[in-house]
Amino acid sequence: MGRFSIAGKNALVTGGAQGLGEALSERLAAEGCNVAIGDVQGPRCEEVARRLGRQHGVRALAGAVDVTREEQVGSFVDQTVEVFGSLDILVSNAGILRAHPVEEFPVDEWRRIIDINLVGYFICAKHAARVMAPQKSGAIIQINSKSGKRGSFRNSAYAASKFGGIGLTQSVALELAPLGIRVNAICPGNLLDSPLWVDSLYEQYAKRLNMTVEEVRRKYEGQVPLGRGCAYEDVADVMVFLASDASSYMTGQAISVTGGQEMH
Repeated sequence: MGRFSIAGKNALVTGGAQGLGEALSERLAAEGCNVAIGDVQGPRCEEVARRLGRQHGVRALAGAVDVTREEQVGSFVDQTVEVFGSLDILVSNAGILRAHPVEEFPVDEWRRIIDINLVGYFICAKHAARVMAPQKSGAIIQINSKSGKRGSFRNSAYAASKFGGIGLTQSVALELAPLGIRVNAICPGNLLDSPLWVDSLYEQYAKRLNMTVEEVRRKYEGQVPLGRGCAYEDVADVMVFLASDASSYMTGQAISVTGGQEMH
């Protein structure tokens, strides 16, 4: 096995029942990892886990997990270690996005976004570190956003949660480096084929901008130097690299996967 291989490792993915999280879970299974999938959508989680186990010949575990509930996160991490024997990779992917003008943003909704995207990431990293520390190894990977590096129009809560996530990534990376645990973030660009865009954002933006859905898509593709939206595979490739020994000298990084739209 080369330095890029993660075959035989044990991974846990939050928000893994649909969209990007499901794609990342699938990629980990395809690479030969046993995968524990935690999501608030318990039945859908079970369905994905059964499919991945069957298709890829790995062990797959499912759990109904709300990342804001520490007891649920801690219990699922313990279950993962009990079933798989260790936890080598955490992919903290669970998150939500809600957009409102700042003067109309409901405070309860603003807090909820911070709670899931930032506090939830902290809780997951805390419990992953707890079981990785005795192993003296592990990779914690947060799925962040280009909105973690640059403000996002009418998206103050989401951007604040993602900016905070990068600070948390750097801080936890400093703390865990002596224990052999690396902590990094991936900052994708617009996932233009994701359920968020297809089921919601295209229609919202088309209405707001008085455009067709096709025009909205072209508008957002036109903002990217490489001329296309971010694909799940673009994110998965970087995730595999960060989980593997090939990135053994990297920690505390927030890697932009944006087609050149964000360059730092």
